[in-house]
Amino acid sequence: MVFGFGRSTSMVSRDNALPGRPTPLPGIADSNVVLGSPMRGPWPDGTKVLYVAMGCFWGTERIMWRIPGVVTTAAGYMGGFTPNPTYDETCTGRTGHTETVLVAYDPQATSAELILKQFWENHDPTTANRQGNDIGTQYRSAIYWTDDEQAQAVASTSAAFQQVLHDNGFGDISTEMRPASEVGEFYYAEDYHQQYLHKNPGGYCNHGPNGMTCPVGILRQDQLPSQQEIAPPA
Repeated sequence: MVFGFGRSTSMVSRDNALPGRPTPLPGIADSNVVLGSPMRGPWPDGTKVLYVAMGCFWGTERIMWRIPGVVTTAAGYMGGFTPNPTYDETCTGRTGHTETVLVAYDPQATSAELILKQFWENHDPTTANRQGNDIGTQYRSAIYWTDDEQAQAVASTSAAFQQVLHDNGFGDISTEMRPASEVGEFYYAEDYHQQYLHKNPGGYCNHGPNGMTCPVGILRQDQLPSQQEIAPPA
């Protein structure tokens, strides 16, 4: 993992982003080596996809593949401008992407709320463009949802966890929360990033419990922020 010392914490503009390439990166395996499932599909009927970013995608992916009901996970880049970026390009901060994990799950076996509970409880969502020593826009916290049910789960869990943060003397959530349709394509990262901590059990990881619990399923509709509050217009 490349540490983010000196990396830009200002989002690159579309006009100043790196040009990228028209074709996907080569040599990426088809299957998740932990779960034995296809990383690109097809998946069983009814499978849903949610995208999360919480700093380095190595630790994020391990947290997500451990959740019962998750069908597959994959590491990649999302939320920026450069098509088919490489890791080195993303680490410059000039692609606009954040290190993101695709989470495909069976909604009969788990839920967006429970996935997001793990998201909130295992990183610091208050440090914009930073997780520990990893600094830069490529490490920003983000959630990109793909349906209305997930959007509701983002609203309810973020509101619940914000209250927990305030009750414990912490600041405001800085997580980027937007529909996946607004942020563009998920680009699969190079093969060596996929399920990295399974392939390298002693590898770098700065994720773990932040000591706070995100309650789920307890908020009334009138306690939820509006869509405009969690996903302001671009």
